[in-house]
Amino acid sequence: MSYLEPVAAGASVESIRRRCDEPHKTEPNKIQEKKKLLVLDLDETLVHRTISTGSLNKTCDFSFTRGERTCYVLLRPYVRKFLERVSELFDVVIFTAGSRAYADPTLDFLDPHHKFIARRYYKDSAVYRADGSYFKDLTIFGIDLAKVILVDDCPTNFCMQKDNGIPIASWYTDPQDEELSTLLPFLERLAAADDIIAERLSQLRRIYWLKDLASKQKQQEGNTEAKLNSGD
Repeated sequence: MSYLEPVAAGASVESIRRRCDEPHKTEPNKIQEKKKLLVLDLDETLVHRTISTGSLNKTCDFSFTRGERTCYVLLRPYVRKFLERVSELFDVVIFTAGSRAYADPTLDFLDPHHKFIARRYYKDSAVYRADGSYFKDLTIFGIDLAKVILVDDCPTNFCMQKDNGIPIASWYTDPQDEELSTLLPFLERLAAADDIIAERLSQLRRIYWLKDLASKQKQQEGNTEAKLNSGD
């Protein structure tokens, strides 16, 4: 199925945009149009949430109850320092395909004083597809897309604006994960760029070029070592 397949009838982009014009009830509208906008996914990007009653409930950072379910939450390594730094560089919003009932307790724990996250957007702000999935249309923010970037572990969420997306590896429980700290220098360069899309493409090309160079160098070293071992 193509990422560009038309979405099912239902919530239109215009109706979503109208809903999103109203700020989250518990926080002021802090988005400043002079700054670039960083849109962050929540689950498996910043945190991992589960309703499992296994070993995770003994090591989770916090938990909350909704009805008969208890939700256990783990914070991704470096997440608070990451939010603190990116909030200095961008207007930061959370855009999750999860519901408000499950996202808000997590975000209130992650950013209790509402210092880092300016706005929150939930499942009802995403666009529904015929296969039951959702994607995130960045035009709902009403901001020049050259100033908007989305960090998300789900590539399908980039389908409307692929050049605005930065993929990040999904995170579950690895305590040694360094994805957020590795991402920071990249975002710092984007924050200083005039055109965030052009700079993103340039930086990604450089990253893949360096990876390709390292791969070729490793292969060459392997060939050299094989020749030495064979006595040729």
